[in-house]
Amino acid sequence: MSLNISTIVFAAAIMLFCWSCYRRFRLLLIGKAEDRFKDAGRRIWSVLYYAFGQRCTVSHGYRFGWNHLVLFWSFMILLVANTEFMLEGLFPNYISFSLLPSSIYHPLAVLIEIASVLALLAVCIAITRRLAFPPKYIEARSRDAFIILGLIALLMLAFFGLHASKIAQGNEEAASYMPVSEFLASTFLKNGSPGSLNGYSEAFWWLHAIVLLGFLNYLPFSKHMHILAGIPNVFFRSLTKVNTQPREEFKKGNTYGVGKIDQFTWKGLFDSYSCTECGRCSDNCPATETGKLLNPRLVIHDIKVNLLKNGPPNRKETELPLIGGGKEGSISEEVLWACTTCGACMEVCPVFIEHVPKIVDMRRNLVEMSAKVPDELLSLFENMEQRSNPWGIVPSERAKWAALADVKTFVAGETQYLFYVGCFGAYDARSRKVSIAISRILNSSGISWGILGKDELCCGDSLRRLGNEFVFDRMVMENSKIFKEKGIKKIITQCPHCYNTLKNDYRQYGMELEVIHHTEFINEMIRSGKLKLNGTNDRGNLVFHDSCYLGRYNGIYEAPRSVISSVTGRAPIEMDRHNDRSFCCGAGGGRMWMEEGTGKRINVERAEEALKKNPATICVCCPYCMTMFEDGLKGIKADVQVLDLAEIVSEALK
Repeated sequence: MSLNISTIVFAAAIMLFCWSCYRRFRLLLIGKAEDRFKDAGRRIWSVLYYAFGQRCTVSHGYRFGWNHLVLFWSFMILLVANTEFMLEGLFPNYISFSLLPSSIYHPLAVLIEIASVLALLAVCIAITRRLAFPPKYIEARSRDAFIILGLIALLMLAFFGLHASKIAQGNEEAASYMPVSEFLASTFLKNGSPGSLNGYSEAFWWLHAIVLLGFLNYLPFSKHMHILAGIPNVFFRSLTKVNTQPREEFKKGNTYGVGKIDQFTWKGLFDSYSCTECGRCSDNCPATETGKLLNPRLVIHDIKVNLLKNGPPNRKETELPLIGGGKEGSISEEVLWACTTCGACMEVCPVFIEHVPKIVDMRRNLVEMSAKVPDELLSLFENMEQRSNPWGIVPSERAKWAALADVKTFVAGETQYLFYVGCFGAYDARSRKVSIAISRILNSSGISWGILGKDELCCGDSLRRLGNEFVFDRMVMENSKIFKEKGIKKIITQCPHCYNTLKNDYRQYGMELEVIHHTEFINEMIRSGKLKLNGTNDRGNLVFHDSCYLGRYNGIYEAPRSVISSVTGRAPIEMDRHNDRSFCCGAGGGRMWMEEGTGKRINVERAEEALKKNPATICVCCPYCMTMFEDGLKGIKADVQVLDLAEIVSEALK
C-alpha cells in the first residue's frame, strides 16, 4: 500500500467531509438566538440516558427499536475501529491497534468482531423490515435508506474480508479472538498463494477505505445526517415539558411568528437536521391517522429542505416560500390548521424534536402578519376580543349556572381558592352540569372557595394555540390585573386547557399561581379523608380517556385513575392508546372551533376505539373531550353515557 496514495485519499476525503459539515451546519447561524446551554449536568445526563441508553428508541412498544439499539451500539464501537482505520490510512505504520499490548488489543479485537457481526445482522433485519414489513410512509423504501444500509453491510463484509486475508497470511496475532474472520480464512482462503492473499488483503483494504470514506461524505447530504445531529439535539432538548409558547413583544416594526426560515431559532432549525425520519410522530398524529394533510414528519422535512434552499448566506432573495409554496420545502396553510397541538409527536420523538411550537409559530405569522385565517375563526376571534368567550354571549350569563348550586363569590382577603369555571363550564349546557358537580365536591371538602362570576374572563388558550397572540396578550393582562387586585393565588380549574394556560403560559407574565385541576384536588381530598364516599359505586365497564393537555402536557395520569378506583372499587378499563400515548379527541389547538373537511373525524376514531372495550360509561376530565365524545358517539349512533370524573364522584358522596 502506497503511503502517498493512501494519505492523499484519506486526507482529501476527511477534508471534504469537514467542509460539507461546515456548509450544512453554518446555516443554523441564520436562526434567532436561543439559550439551550443552561444546566449542562442535566443535559449530559439526558444524552447518557436517552441517546446512549436509547430510551425513547426502545419504548412505546416499537418492535424494531431493539434492532436500532443494537445497530447504534455496534456503530459506536465500530466508530472507534474506523477512526483507527482512518488514522492508520493517514499515518501508515505509526498508528494501529496491533501496536497495543496484547492484554488490550485482544479484548478489543473480540469486541470489534462481535460489533461487526451484530451490525451486519441488524442491517439485514432493517432491510428485511423495509421489504417485507414496511412502515406506512413510502420513504421507508427510499433509495437513500437502501444506500445507507448497503454501505454499512458492505463495510462489514470488507472488514471481515480484510481480517480473514490477514489471518490467512499469518499476519494477525489476534486471529483466535476473531472467530468470524478466522472461519472465513480457514474456509475460503486456506489454500491461497502468498501473492493472491496479498492481493485479497490489498483489495479488501481499499474496499473498506472507499466504502468508509464514501459513507462519511454521503452522510451530510442524506437523511442519515441525524447520525451527526441526533445526539447533540438530545443535549439541547427542552428540560421541561414543551407545554407553552414563547411570548411575543408587541412593538412597532416587529415581525411576528415565523414566515421565513430565518425567523426560527437556531434550535428550531437544528431539529430539522436531527430528524431520523422514523415516522413515529406520524404514526401517533391524530391528523395523519385520520387522513388529513398534516404529517409532522414532513413538516420537519420541509423545514430542512427550505433551510438548504434559502439558507446559504450568498442568497439575496427567498427562492422557496416557507408557507404555501405548493412544493417540497413549503408547508401548506391547510397542514398548519390541521394540528390539534396534542403533543403526541413530541412525546414519541427519539431525538426530542419540537413540532408543535413550530406549527404555532407559523400560525402566528398567518394570523398576525398576513391575516390569513379560516373563515370559521373570524367570528371566534371577534367574540373573544369583544366579549371574552367563544360564542359572544354577554358576560352577565357567566354566573347563571350558579343559581342551581350553593356557590359564593370570591372575596379578596377572605376566600382561599378561586374556582375558575372557564367558558365551557359557564356557558355550555352540558359542562354546566360538571360545574355544579364540582361545586358540590368543593363544598363537601370544607375548603373556602368562590367564583368571579361575570368578572371572569376567558384564559385565552385557543387564541394562543391558533396564533392570535396579540389578543391573547391583552387577555392575559386583563386577567392578571383581576387576579392581583383580588389577591388570587390558588386556582382550581375544570378544564385542562385552562389549567395548562394559567399554570404555564401565565408564568411568562410574572403570574406565579398555584393551579390545581379538579382531578388532582379530588384525589387529594379523598386521600386525606376530607371527602367521604358512600361506599363503592360500581358503574360497570368504565373506560377512561386521557386528556392531552392534562396528561402529555402536564403529566397528570395517576390522579384520575386513583379517584376512579376509590369510587368504583376497581381500576378503569384502558383503551388501547392511553397514558402518554393517548389518542386526541380532536378539539385541541383551537380545532374545537373548526370543522374537519378532510378524512375521518378524529372524535369518531377515538369514540370507536372506546367502544371496542364495551363500555357502560366513558369517563373524561375535560369539557372539550366531553363534547367531542358525545358528538362522536351520536355520529355512529352508539348509546353510551359520557361522564366527567367530577360527576361520578359527586354521585358517590355521602
